[in-house]
Amino acid sequence: MEYRRFCAVVMSVAVVAFSGFCQKLTLEECSLESRPSAPAEMISDSTGETYFMLSADGSCVERFDYKTGEKISDVMVSENLRDCDVTSWDGFIMSPNERLMLLYTDVEPVYRNSFKASYYVYDIMRNNIKPLSENGAQEVPVFSPDSRMVAFVRDNNVFVAKLDYGTELAVTKDGEKNKIINGVPDWVYQEEFGMLSSLTWSPDNLMLAFIKWDESEVPTYGFPLYKGECEPLEQYAYYPGRFEYKYPVAGETNSTVKVVSYDVETRALKTMNVPMDADGYINKIEFGKTPERLMVNTLNRNQNEMRLYAVNPRSAMAKLVYSDKSDSWIDPSLTEMTRYYDSFFVVASERDGYRHLYQYSNAGALMKQLTKGAWEVTDFYGYDADDKRFYFQSTEEGELNRTLSYVDAKGEVKRLSEKVGTNSAVFSNNMKYFVRGFSDVNTPDVYDMCNAKGKKLRTVLDNAGYSERFAGKMPVKEFFTVTDYGLNGYMIKPQDFDASKKYPVIMYQYSGPGSQLVLNRWELDWLHYAAQEGYIVVCVDGRGTGGRGKEFASVVYKQLGKYESIDQVAAAKYVASLPYVDSSKIGIFGWSYGGYETLMAMTQQGNNFAAGVAVAPVTDWRYYDSVYSERFMRTPQQNESGYESSSAINRIGDLKGRLLIITGTADDNVHASNTFEYVAKAVAMNKILDMMVYPNKNHHINGCQTRYALYSKILDFFDTRLKN
Repeated sequence: MEYRRFCAVVMSVAVVAFSGFCQKLTLEECSLESRPSAPAEMISDSTGETYFMLSADGSCVERFDYKTGEKISDVMVSENLRDCDVTSWDGFIMSPNERLMLLYTDVEPVYRNSFKASYYVYDIMRNNIKPLSENGAQEVPVFSPDSRMVAFVRDNNVFVAKLDYGTELAVTKDGEKNKIINGVPDWVYQEEFGMLSSLTWSPDNLMLAFIKWDESEVPTYGFPLYKGECEPLEQYAYYPGRFEYKYPVAGETNSTVKVVSYDVETRALKTMNVPMDADGYINKIEFGKTPERLMVNTLNRNQNEMRLYAVNPRSAMAKLVYSDKSDSWIDPSLTEMTRYYDSFFVVASERDGYRHLYQYSNAGALMKQLTKGAWEVTDFYGYDADDKRFYFQSTEEGELNRTLSYVDAKGEVKRLSEKVGTNSAVFSNNMKYFVRGFSDVNTPDVYDMCNAKGKKLRTVLDNAGYSERFAGKMPVKEFFTVTDYGLNGYMIKPQDFDASKKYPVIMYQYSGPGSQLVLNRWELDWLHYAAQEGYIVVCVDGRGTGGRGKEFASVVYKQLGKYESIDQVAAAKYVASLPYVDSSKIGIFGWSYGGYETLMAMTQQGNNFAAGVAVAPVTDWRYYDSVYSERFMRTPQQNESGYESSSAINRIGDLKGRLLIITGTADDNVHASNTFEYVAKAVAMNKILDMMVYPNKNHHINGCQTRYALYSKILDFFDTRLKN
């Protein structure tokens, strides 16, 4: 591409900071170093006036004042620890009384977001530190409310460490790999419900509750492991190894689950009488504000009916206090917004067509609908009892944006965010301070400390160096609407865009139910580099995606791939009609669900895609996990025709354009068998395609410069198919 010395495109005032000399982006920085910095995690103290933070080098835990940002004290300094040679920690957990902390190191991943580690108990006043347990690495430790005990999981069993006595008690003994799991969720719960732990203490410290998963009847899945070059596994130098775990595909047997309570004094275990389907889910447990209220969320297997029970952990009796139903599915993120207070609880529901907040008494009576309108609540931050305010994030300023607001006792909604774009918040425990994150298409992430009224107190992090680094390099992102179905999209043009020329196009999409890519936020990835190198990049959110209400999302129910493909083809035809687009040079790209939709769109009747790249794609929903597939499709036994028509493999005969399909051999999420079965069918039908396989790589296909190699391969493929 020929570059001019000065920018040819005049940017708006909002992007003056990115004007000036037109420098080149590099693929390395777009694929490996593209994210702005974020503040280290701030752990609020009990008062909400100060917070704890781990230093950047992991050597210290420091205490700061929320209002001023001034450092108050060093809470832990590694070099001052006695009888401990750890100099850098991976993280910490404060005890409720803030006299102790759990420090952890030697992190070993279990699945995508879970890990086990070596935890140490640090006594702040005495400057004493000792291992939480001498018997092996621990998972998901949690302090009791009085800070005198820690519950944790090791080897699928629950343990309680009594810190006053230095003793360790085994709560369960039946844990066994690929059979019984206590406390820590199985793979599919972690992946699809986002649950990493089920351990919860009663407020009076006398009871511990957890979920027991029996996965003994769940089919086992395995894949080979090779030596490889990136972090080589030397033990597999000549004979491949194998990773095996329990993975329920659509329609197969799931883990059976039950809630168990443990009496700390008597050591008695009791199973709770929670009414639920034999093949249903328990996707959240948490104690309310009193010891007799263990709150248990259940879902039926079809995931369209949710129930919330208040369970007495001693009597095991359950009382239904709330339920919700849907004609399609209930998203797990609704459950994540549930909060419990002294006399009421707050839930999120889509019952009026949009995601909103509702307040219920502890007895289960509806008190009021807290938010209402043709917009959606996208996060609930909590309730300030002093000012009687409920704080939340929403799409009030349009589905492309995220707005911070609160609703007061009179039902009036007032905004806390100052600028239109993507705003987020992390509140202190007393709800008096919050860190407000902000970005838009032209502004990298900026983080400000604010008071409860949204007034900026100070800047926490402005990413000024990052902004300066990319000044003058960024192509402009423009939003547009595809008139068919009113679909939102954005377009990234080369900086030296010339409307008299014809450009090739790469269409990027994810398309999964409830997802959103077209957002007013800062982004920088390989697609920006592609725009610099002469492509127009286009992204369109089709029907089924999020932020636009339940009806818009639910159109894809029981027929995944149908409307998404119609919409991507409609978007491609709209793009092809633009005078500066070469209509014969349009490609499509996607990863995971986006990879699936790439395959579906390239086989959709009337499509005009010359090339496509599908990374880690699902190729048939019968190959994918039960929770996700059945949420949107029900089981194959219930919806055989839907699974048949949604199978990308079944549509190979209609494949047009040249396809590159990519997978990692150690993908525990979308198995490489999806790709291999697709390729096998394509070969049988004499369909020519390209394939790239990354040994020992998981769903992310990253690490050891792999992303750079991946994007280089994709760009080389598109250059060959769309530029020649």
